[in-house]
Amino acid sequence: MNKIIFRNATSSDWDCIAQLLQEAKLPLDGARDHLDHFVLAIKDESVIGCAGLEVYGECALLRSVAVSAGERGKGLGIQLVRQILDQAKAKQLGTIILLTETAPNFFPKFGFRIIKRDDAPASVKESIEFKEACCESAVTMRLDLAGGG
Repeated sequence: MNKIIFRNATSSDWDCIAQLLQEAKLPLDGARDHLDHFVLAIKDESVIGCAGLEVYGECALLRSVAVSAGERGKGLGIQLVRQILDQAKAKQLGTIILLTETAPNFFPKFGFRIIKRDDAPASVKESIEFKEACCESAVTMRLDLAGGG
C-alpha cells in the first residue's frame, strides 16, 4: 500500500483540485483565490483529496473537503479535516464556519455544531461560497477553536 502524503497546495495544483471538486459536486467559486490555505492528500503523485480554508481575520470558512471516489470510506476525509484544523490552530484562528449540503453528520465528530446561517460571523458571510455558491438550504456549522481569538 502506497503512503499518503499531505502538503499545502500551490497554484500549479489548481487543475487537479478543480477536477476533484467537480467530481464531488462541490463549488469551484472562490476556491482558486484561497489555494494558499488548502491542504492536499497525495498518493502516487496524484491528488486524491483536499480541504481548504478561506481566512477572514480570526475567522475562517472550511470548504472544499473532497476525496476521490476510489479513496472514499477509508478515513481520508477525517485526516484532511484534522490537517486543516491543525493549520487553523497554528494560524491562531478562533472560529471556523462551514456550509454543507451533503455531510452534516460528518463534522460534529470534530466539534462542529449547527447554527443559524444568520449567526455566522459577518466577515465569513462575505465569501463567495456564502453569498452565491452554496444554496440557502445548506447546513451552517461552527467550531470554536481553543486558543484562538
